[in-house]
Amino acid sequence: MICCSMCFKDIEIKAIVEGLQKKGDCSVCEKRDVFIYDTSEPNMDIIQLFDGLLDTFIPSSSLPETFPKEKRDFLRNEIFENWNIFNLEKDKIERLMKKICQQRYDENPNIFDEPVGNLLTQDESYIRENSILKNHAWEDFVAGIKNNNRFHTEYFNLEILNSFLKYAQKTYEIGTIFYRARISNANGLSKDKMGAPPLGIASDGRVNASGISCLYLSADRETTIHEIRAGTHDFVTIGSFRLKEDISLVNLINLHQICPFRTPDIDLTQHAVNRKHLEKIGNEIARPLRRQDSPLDYLPTQYISDFIKSKGYQGIEYKSTMYENGRNLAIFNEALLECLDVSVVKIKEINYRHRPEPTD
Repeated sequence: MICCSMCFKDIEIKAIVEGLQKKGDCSVCEKRDVFIYDTSEPNMDIIQLFDGLLDTFIPSSSLPETFPKEKRDFLRNEIFENWNIFNLEKDKIERLMKKICQQRYDENPNIFDEPVGNLLTQDESYIRENSILKNHAWEDFVAGIKNNNRFHTEYFNLEILNSFLKYAQKTYEIGTIFYRARISNANGLSKDKMGAPPLGIASDGRVNASGISCLYLSADRETTIHEIRAGTHDFVTIGSFRLKEDISLVNLINLHQICPFRTPDIDLTQHAVNRKHLEKIGNEIARPLRRQDSPLDYLPTQYISDFIKSKGYQGIEYKSTMYENGRNLAIFNEALLECLDVSVVKIKEINYRHRPEPTD
């Protein structure tokens, strides 16, 4: 079977396929004139990566009877739903994996044809030591930090979180431009009014606690206008901010999609037990505060952000929920940027998009 680099999302496997320097047409995703990999000419680097992943699973017929039925699923579903490896549908994933791992399939077809499970994901002592939230759910952490102990919570395994953060590190170079918007009048605001709120009077935000200044920015003008929720006929002042030096921040947008094959100090099972937690962290930091919410609802993300800050990163990048594909940044120290200029726009119309909310 001939697949191509476009069949994969995983950057390690894509790099190996492209490194073979063979071009042709893909029989899996049907892309033409792309870098290809012919599974009839086995590449041991690719096979070893998949062998390591397969080693974490046990076929249902070999699992103990006490292993929960609801925690068993077919390999194709596990790979599709929980691992960011393929850029394919489930049926194509299954066919391609059998070809890539042909020897493994010949020796042990059950792991491909039966539901599978990972024993360590049900081991309480392993979860307690290797999960970001130990043996707790996100909701337990939220309730604990709101109602019990705000500064020294026992719900979080910070060292495990830190081991993932370093693989989500992103650098922006000096001179990069970001944007910040504020609702104003037709005359707009001056450059000195576009920075972060002063220390001591800053209100709670998703990243900063009350009194702690933080500069919230967007990667483009459209995103920053949507983020402030400007209304029709509002005037908005947009400031352009330039980085004065290189910075290193944590990109939370794809935190749960860190390549599992490029993290030598994090094993594949640790990835498996933490993937949902990492996705939850990214989503919670991006979630805007609703009118009926309390500032206390920001406590969980403030706790995480403060930990990131304590590790020496200059900020956090997170997705915009107000503008599709938009990116936002929270910079801990506004002195790292300078406001170059400001411009004023008037909002002409607003397009609302909605979807039905699930009911209990």
